[in-house]
Amino acid sequence: MSADSKIESPKKSLTKTQIIDQVMSKWGIYIALLLLIILMAAIAPNFLSVKNGLNIAQAVSINAVIAAGMTVVILTAGIDLSVGSIVAASGVATVLLLNDSIPTPIAALVAILVGAAIGLVNGAIIAYLALPAFIVTLGALTYTRGIAYSLHGGPVQIAGESGIESIGNGSIGGVPMPVFIMIFVYVFFWFLLERTKFGRHVYAVGGNAQAARLSGIDVKKVLMTVYIICGITAGLAGLMFASRVRSGQVTAGVGYELDAITAVILGGTSLFGGRGRIFGTLIGALLIGVLSNGLVLMGVPIYTQLMVKGSVIIFAVAIDTLRSKPST
Repeated sequence: MSADSKIESPKKSLTKTQIIDQVMSKWGIYIALLLLIILMAAIAPNFLSVKNGLNIAQAVSINAVIAAGMTVVILTAGIDLSVGSIVAASGVATVLLLNDSIPTPIAALVAILVGAAIGLVNGAIIAYLALPAFIVTLGALTYTRGIAYSLHGGPVQIAGESGIESIGNGSIGGVPMPVFIMIFVYVFFWFLLERTKFGRHVYAVGGNAQAARLSGIDVKKVLMTVYIICGITAGLAGLMFASRVRSGQVTAGVGYELDAITAVILGGTSLFGGRGRIFGTLIGALLIGVLSNGLVLMGVPIYTQLMVKGSVIIFAVAIDTLRSKPST
C-alpha cells in the first residue's frame, strides 16, 4: 500500500462546551475584569478617570505584592496565613530603627529580612517536620502579631523626615511609586517561574511531590524556599504600608492573607497546586481593587462591602474546586 493511499485518522474536534471551557480557563479572569469595569463605569460616579485609575492601582499594590509571594506557595499546594502579621511586624521594626537614627536603606532592608526570617521558620517546619502548612502558618499569624506588639505596644510614628515616605507616597511622572514596585515584582516573578529551573521545580512539586522527589528534585528545599519568598514579599508590603501611612502599626495587615489568597485563586492558580500563572494573580488583585473602589464610590456601607468580599472568596474557591475535579 502506497503512502498516498494510507487513510489518515480524523482529527478529534472539540465540542462547543470544551471550546468555551478552554476560553474561560485562559481568558475568564480578563473577561470578568473587563465586565466589572464596564459595570462600575455605568453605576459608580467618577469611576472612569485617570486619577481614580491611579488610586486603584496604588490601593491594589500592597495586596498584589503579597499575592505574588502567595502564588509561589499555593503553586506547591501550600498556604501562608502569616503574611498579614508579617506586614505589621516588619513595618514596626523598620519605623523603630528609623527613629533610632539607623540609615534608611538598612532600616528598609530589615523589613524584608524580618519577613524572610519568619518565612524561613515556616518553611523549615513545613518541609522538614512535615507539619500541615495551614496549622504552621496559622500559629505564625498569632506569634508574629505578638512580635509586633512586643516591639511596640501601639502605633509608632516616623520621627522627622527619613526619606522612606517616598516609597509609599512618591511618584514618577504622576504614577505612584508603589505601582512601579508592583510592576517590578510581577516581572521578576514571571521570570522566576517561567524562565528558571527553580520555577519548573515549583510547578513539579505542586503537581506531584512524590514524582518530583523521584525525578531528583529536592522537594524540601523547594518548599522551604517558597515560604521564604512569601515572607520576603510580605516584608516588602510591610515596608510599603509603613512608608505610606508614615508609621508602624501593630494592627496592620489584618485580613491581608485572605485578600491575597482570593487574588491568587481568582487569577487561576489552583489551591491543589501545580497550575497557575503569575500575571493571573495580578489581574485577580486588580479585580478585587476595582470591586472595592466601585463599592466605595457608590457609598455602599462597609458591612455590605465585607459581605460582598466574603462571597467573592467562596465563589473563587468553589470555581477552583469544580475546575480541579476530574471530568467523568
